[in-house]
Amino acid sequence: MISQEVRKLAPEMDPLRMGMGWTAEDLEKPQIMIESTFGDSHPGSAHLLELANKAYEGVAEAGGKAARYFATDICDGMSQGHDGINYSLASREAIANLIEIHAMATPFDAGVFIASCDKAVPAHLLAIGRLNIPSIVVTGGVMEAGPDLLTLEQIGMYNAMFQRGEITEEQFTYYKHHACPSCGACSFMGTASTMQIMAEALGLMIPGSALMPATCEDLRDVAKKAGELAVQLGTRGLKARDIVTAKSIENAVKVHAAISGSTNSLLHLPAAAREFGLDLDGDMFDQMHRGAHYLLDIRPAGKWPAQYFYYAGGVPRIMEEIKSQLNLDVMTVTGKTLGENLEDLKANGFYEKCNEYMAKVDLKWQDVIRPFDNPIGSNGTIAVLKGNLAPMGSVIKHSAVPKEMHKAILNARPFDSEEAAIDAIFKNQIKPGDAVFIRYEGPRGSGMPEMFYTTEAISSNPELSKSIALLTDGRFSGASKGPAIGHISPEAASGGPIALVEEGDLIEIDVENRILQIVGVKGERLPLEEIDKILEERKKSWTPKEPKYTHGVLKFFTEKAAPPMVGAYME
Repeated sequence: MISQEVRKLAPEMDPLRMGMGWTAEDLEKPQIMIESTFGDSHPGSAHLLELANKAYEGVAEAGGKAARYFATDICDGMSQGHDGINYSLASREAIANLIEIHAMATPFDAGVFIASCDKAVPAHLLAIGRLNIPSIVVTGGVMEAGPDLLTLEQIGMYNAMFQRGEITEEQFTYYKHHACPSCGACSFMGTASTMQIMAEALGLMIPGSALMPATCEDLRDVAKKAGELAVQLGTRGLKARDIVTAKSIENAVKVHAAISGSTNSLLHLPAAAREFGLDLDGDMFDQMHRGAHYLLDIRPAGKWPAQYFYYAGGVPRIMEEIKSQLNLDVMTVTGKTLGENLEDLKANGFYEKCNEYMAKVDLKWQDVIRPFDNPIGSNGTIAVLKGNLAPMGSVIKHSAVPKEMHKAILNARPFDSEEAAIDAIFKNQIKPGDAVFIRYEGPRGSGMPEMFYTTEAISSNPELSKSIALLTDGRFSGASKGPAIGHISPEAASGGPIALVEEGDLIEIDVENRILQIVGVKGERLPLEEIDKILEERKKSWTPKEPKYTHGVLKFFTEKAAPPMVGAYME
C-alpha cells in the first residue's frame, strides 16, 4: 500500500503520527483519509462532523486507521444579494485544490469524501478524479421542509412579492424564519441535490444513499458503512478512474435528464470529467437529453420537497425506470456492477422500506417519481442553444420555461451588471417582448455569480414570466425557473458577441432548433450575413473592461477561468 511505502521514504512520519495518539499497530494498518466540508458555515455542512466520525468508526471496525481532514465550504444562499456570490464558483476550485494538497502531502490508501452542497460535492468529484485513489462519497442529505411544505427556493419569490408590496413584512419574516428547519442541503432539486444524485449515478456512492433526509438515522449507518467499504477498496486497489468512465458519465447525464437536474451541472460534470481524463461538453449533454423521459415531480419545477425523493426510492428507482437506457455493466464502489447493485436492492428490501416512508406522507412512489411510460415530459429538460450570439453555446432549462418563450423574437435590453438589470425590472422599465441581457458576469468577468434574484423577479411576475427572456454569461441558481438562458459563451469579458449587443437588436430564441442569435438591428430584421458584418464592426470599437478584481483569489480565478460551456475550471 502507498501509505506503507511513504513510511519507508519519510522516517518522520511514524513519530509525528504517534505524537497525535496513533499506536505502533495503527501505523501498519490501511490508512484512510476522511475529507469533509464540515464547518459552522451553513446547514449543509454543520452536521457533517457526525458523519465523518461515523466513517471514522467504520474504518476502525474494518481494520484500518482514519485521519479526518476539513475543507469547509461556503453557502450560495448566504452569499446572495451581495458580492459574496462572486466567490461561489471560485470556491469549487479552492476546495478541490485543498483536498489535493491534503491527499498528496500525506498519501493515503483510500478516501471517504463527505459533502452536501452546490460547490462542495463538485469540488470533491474534481479532487477524486485528480487523485485517482480508491474513493467513496457520502453526501450529507437534504433538510426537512418547513410548515405547509415551505422550502427555501420559495423565499426568492416571497422577496419579490414583498418588494412589490404584495405581502406584508410580517408574512415575509414568517417565511424566512421557517424555511430551513434542519440541517442538510436545501429541499428542492437545486444544484446541491442534483450533484448529490450525480455522485451516486457515477457509481461513487453506496447505492440508494444520495439525498437522504439529513435527520434520517439511515444516513449515519451509510457513513459508517462507507468507512468500512473504504478499507476494502484500499486493500483491493479499486481506484476512482476504474469506476468513473465514459459509460458512467453517460449514465449520470441520463439520470440528470430524468430528474430535471440543475443547469449548473453543465459547469460541474464537464469539469469533473476532465479531471478523470474524460470528455463531456454541452453538445454531448444536449444530445443525451433529447428524447429523454423526465420523471421527477420535485420542486422547483415540480410539486414536492426533495426529501420525498429518498422516500420514493431515490436514484435506484430512477435507474429502474430508465434501465433500458443505462450502461449496467459499469463498476461501482461496492465492487459490483450497477446492474448487480440494482438486483441486490430489490432482493434486500430497499423498496419495501421506501414504501413505508411514502405511506407516512400518504403518497405512493409514483406520485413523486413517475413511471417511464407516464413521464412529465419526454424530451429531456435542458437544451444547448447556439448561434451568432453564443458560438460556443448557452444553456436553458426548457422544462421550466413557459411554452410561449420556446420560440420568440425579442427586443434587446442590455445591462452590464445584475444590479442594473434588476433595478430596471423593479422600476417597471422592462416590458413584454424584451430580452434582458446581464453581461460581464461570466467567470472572467466577476466569477460567474448566480442571477437568482433577477430570475425570481421575472418568474414571479405573471406578465413578464411569459413575455420576456433573461440572457447572461453568468449562471442561475438550481432553484431558478422561468425564461432564462445562461452560460453564454464566449463571455462578454472575453469579447464574446454578448458584449456587442446593443439596445434594440432583435434576438431570436428557438429552443426546438437549438438557436440563439441576433437577427436584426434597431428593430429591423436583417440577413444573417449582414448581422455578421455589423458584429465585426462593433468588435473593432469594443474595448475590454478593467478587471473587476485586482488582488486575491478572484483575481486569480477571473484571469484563469475557462469558458462557461466547458466547465469554468481554472486553466
